[in-house]
Amino acid sequence: MKVVRFFLLVVTTVSACGVPSYRPDTSRVVNGEEARPYSWPWQVSLESFYPTCGGTLIAPDWVLTAAHCITFHTYRVVLAEHDMNKEEGPEQSIMVAKMFIHPKWNDNCVSCGNDIALLKLERSAVINDKVQPACLPQHGASLSHNQPCYITGWGRLYSGGPRATTLQQALLPVVDYSVCSQSDWWGSSVKTTMVCAGGDNKSACHGDSGGPLNCVGKDGRWYVEGVTSFVDGRGCNTPKKPTVFTRVAFFTPWISEVRETTLNPNINHTGV
Repeated sequence: MKVVRFFLLVVTTVSACGVPSYRPDTSRVVNGEEARPYSWPWQVSLESFYPTCGGTLIAPDWVLTAAHCITFHTYRVVLAEHDMNKEEGPEQSIMVAKMFIHPKWNDNCVSCGNDIALLKLERSAVINDKVQPACLPQHGASLSHNQPCYITGWGRLYSGGPRATTLQQALLPVVDYSVCSQSDWWGSSVKTTMVCAGGDNKSACHGDSGGPLNCVGKDGRWYVEGVTSFVDGRGCNTPKKPTVFTRVAFFTPWISEVRETTLNPNINHTGV
C-alpha cells in the first residue's frame, strides 16, 4: 500500500496537468456550443472502425474512459482533435496497447456502477500546447451541489439528432447525491460512486460516453471528476434525470494500482 499511495501522490501533483494553453470559453455556455479549439487538451476521441466514445488523457501514455465503451479488440485514440471532418494538422493518433476494465464492471447493469476503464497507449503522446493531461482528483474528494462543471465531447446534439462534427462543451452544474437519489429523480439507480450533473435541457448524449466531466479546482487546475456513463433511456434531456458519471475520486486507488502494475507485473491489482 505504501507504494500505491506514493504513486497516487505523484499522479495527482504533476505540475503539468489541468492547465490548458488555450483557455476554455466558460463565460456564455448555456446548452452546449462549439468549444474553443484545443481548450480541452486532454479530450480524446476513442475510435475502432469509427469514433465510438470519448476519453481523457491523464498521463502521456494513459487514457481514462468508460468500461461500457470497450466492445472491440482494437482501438486507437486521437488527441488534438477538434473538427472530425478535417485533418487540421496537430492531431496525434496512437494505438491502444492494453485495456483494463474495472473487475467489478457488469456490462448487463450499467447502474450497478464501476463503469470505468484505463487504456495503456502503445507510445506516449507528445505533450504540447494542444495535448496535455487533466489532473486526477484526490481519493475521496467531493463536489458541492451546483458546482459548475463542464462536459465535452462529439456526441449527438440532441436525442436522435446528428453527432457533432466539432468538439462541443456544455455547463453541467453538479446535482448532489441527496437530490439525485430521490425517488422522483434517479432513485436507487445512482450510487455514491457516481456523480450527477446537469438535467433538463443540459446533458450528455449518445457518443459522449467515456468523456470527462471537467471541474476546476481551488488551485485553478482542471480535474476529471467524472467519466460519462449514462443518461435516461427516454432521452438525453429528461427533467430530473441528470447525466450520471463514474466518480473518479472513488476510483483513484484502482487507477494507481493498474498503472503501478504495468511498471511492476508482480503486483496484483484488485477492484475497490
